[in-house]
Amino acid sequence: MNLSASEISTDVLVVGAGPAGLTMSALLASYGVDAITVTKFDSTARTPRAHITNQRAMEVYRDLGVEDEVIAIATPNELMSNNVWATSFAGTEIARVQSWGSSIERRADYESVSPSRMCNAPQHRLEPVLRAAAERLDADLRFGVELIEIEQDDSGVRALVRDDAGAETVIRAKYVVGADGARSLVGERLGFVYQGETGLGAALNIFLDADLTKYCENRPGVLYWMTQPGNDYWVGSGTWICVTPFTEWVNLSMYDPAEGEPDLSEEALVERVRSTIGDDGVDVNIKSVSKWQINHVVAESYQRGRAFLVGDAAHRHPPANGLGSNTSVQDSFSLAWRLAHVLRGLAGPKLLDTYTQERQPMGRKIIDRAMKSVGDMAPIAEALGFRPGQSVAEGWENVDELFSPTEKGSARREALDAAIQLQHYQFNAHGVEFDLRYSSDAIVDDGSEWPRSGRDPELYSTPSARPGAPIPHARIQRGSAPASTIDIVGRGGFTLVTGIDDAHWREAVRAVEEEFGMGIRVAQVAARGEHDDVYGDWKRLRGMGDAGALLVRPDRVIAWREPGRPQDATGALRSALAAVLARG
Repeated sequence: MNLSASEISTDVLVVGAGPAGLTMSALLASYGVDAITVTKFDSTARTPRAHITNQRAMEVYRDLGVEDEVIAIATPNELMSNNVWATSFAGTEIARVQSWGSSIERRADYESVSPSRMCNAPQHRLEPVLRAAAERLDADLRFGVELIEIEQDDSGVRALVRDDAGAETVIRAKYVVGADGARSLVGERLGFVYQGETGLGAALNIFLDADLTKYCENRPGVLYWMTQPGNDYWVGSGTWICVTPFTEWVNLSMYDPAEGEPDLSEEALVERVRSTIGDDGVDVNIKSVSKWQINHVVAESYQRGRAFLVGDAAHRHPPANGLGSNTSVQDSFSLAWRLAHVLRGLAGPKLLDTYTQERQPMGRKIIDRAMKSVGDMAPIAEALGFRPGQSVAEGWENVDELFSPTEKGSARREALDAAIQLQHYQFNAHGVEFDLRYSSDAIVDDGSEWPRSGRDPELYSTPSARPGAPIPHARIQRGSAPASTIDIVGRGGFTLVTGIDDAHWREAVRAVEEEFGMGIRVAQVAARGEHDDVYGDWKRLRGMGDAGALLVRPDRVIAWREPGRPQDATGALRSALAAVLARG
């Protein structure tokens, strides 16, 4: 390391300023943590990249106070509805499925579990919102500053960074958060071990302008899958991702590097794009092009010593299910409050161990689900009659047969329908997107069973007030204003949610606050209570009586549940909080 470099100190060094890094920076700043964020890039993202934004991610943005700003730059859910498979925009439509909870059948499933709605927030528009939020909170963001070297010992980390002018600085920090993406230098240099496979496929993204309104306005959506004979490698001839309805797009196609690299000349790119538009009269403007690889990788642990990983630095997977950036911002939401409480002396260092305990299984779950979804695309090509080595003419004959009134056509249509139904596990996988089921030393397990609805847990969410689950959404009212139970918790602090009979809990909170040196909010939710359970939703969900209580962490996760009135409320709360905060 450069011994002549100037030296500065901070509590937390965040490396990377994508969705995970900027969310981490904003959260730490909101919690009053001294942190520095560095990124080698001179600005936020210039291309769309990640885009699908699910309810759990929107709830994080809600906690940060920027949900409305994200909605303002996003495509609303009603324009995300359709996933369309066709030979081209102007060609034959093969199938269509309503997605992201937008169908009549699924809308209530999504709206009943969260006040936040899904939207399509392309990364190049989302990141400026997160950056502005972090800067309003006085976060120290340093663009154009690259991490060169990093090492750690028992007392902290020491990082050498270099700015665009070539000036080098050593940053000493108590902790480092690697939010530096799939090629994480933090992960590499600090010895993180990864499981899985890399280089499973090569992809080409073409960012472009093309007005396709006349082909989309009657079937609005975010994803249009074009599949043609001879071009069915993985996800077809080209997947069109809508950035701005319906004039700005990303055209994504897969290719086999063994057969050579794609021609990136403008003429070749326009030809590639036009082949799946099917209308040479549409003007095409190529804005940028990039290549990337499919990976199926997760870190064995998200922590090594004083170093932590969030986002793509911790888990890498195909974009199927739209889980990437959503999982990334949830990583940051899970880690930030832990760092803040340890740094403020409110929790023992072992609290930090629970980040991996909770989030690594989620990372494993989402990379496996994404890879399975990729595999579930293959039956569509099979149902279309597309086979390797066939002639283009034979492929088109099979497409024609699909819609013929013949026995073979009928069998193929049945196969296609079955293949399309599999896509609900990618585009309506609400249980995968929404349900968190944590188990760690930061949760006091009460031994109860997780609730079961009898429905497919990947497709359907099942709200729960069991310890280890985020507090479920229930419609409540304070005064004349409607609200949600998720709005009375979070924002960096612990909350004790009580029923109408809560005098003993308020007394317990006063005693424990003084002992622990920290504030604990009390939120009474009950019929005609402080927060009025006007519809009785909360009573049906809470899993406790009028004299019981739930201890909810800053990340909205229920840490402890007492179903009734304990003999010693103060002692019970003290014991639970000490366990959660590793202050035994």
